[in-house]
Amino acid sequence: MKTAKKKNRFSASWLHDHINDPYVKMATQQGYRARAAFKLIEILDHYKLLKAGARVVDLGSAPGSWCQVIRERLKTSGGGVNGKIIAVDILAMEPVADVIFLEGDFREEKVLLQLENFLENQKLDLVLSDMAPNLSGVATADAARISHLNEIAMEFALSHLKPAGALVVKSFHGSGFSQTVKAFKNHFVAVNEHKPKASRDASSETFLVARGLKSI
Repeated sequence: MKTAKKKNRFSASWLHDHINDPYVKMATQQGYRARAAFKLIEILDHYKLLKAGARVVDLGSAPGSWCQVIRERLKTSGGGVNGKIIAVDILAMEPVADVIFLEGDFREEKVLLQLENFLENQKLDLVLSDMAPNLSGVATADAARISHLNEIAMEFALSHLKPAGALVVKSFHGSGFSQTVKAFKNHFVAVNEHKPKASRDASSETFLVARGLKSI
């Protein structure tokens, strides 16, 4: 569910930018596993998506920075969490306290059944998806893969969210993006595009924040 790294990802210029990135430094200082934590923090604060007792599923969770943020927000004075956090990824993820992690593809029946067992027939308040495809470098093919991941995240959310629940997915501007937004608007009362400050300026990355299921 995470992107394959391009050959030039660890070039000298990329390493220089990465090392000097203020969000990378902040993530290290604050104990987050990735700078992506600050993207989620901004979205949660802006849209007020998380309340005590929330039930959350994080799709494409590795390395776990979003789980760390959710756990912080749901942490009780006693040290546990008031809510439930379930993370899923095809990649291994180091444990995060109070987070249930399933390694596998939630589109597969076995993994989905495990996930639903943990949900105990209760609906979710929030579905997160930081999933991204293995990129080929062919724009049309990559756009199709991104749209597909957005679609399956939406389908999962439609089946498991409470009526007032919310879905946050990572997407990218380009071919197929407007169709993805239209599909989200067909099913959710409010759909917003949000580019967090922690998203790099040169990136076409944006997040779709969808709230409230429409009665169809």
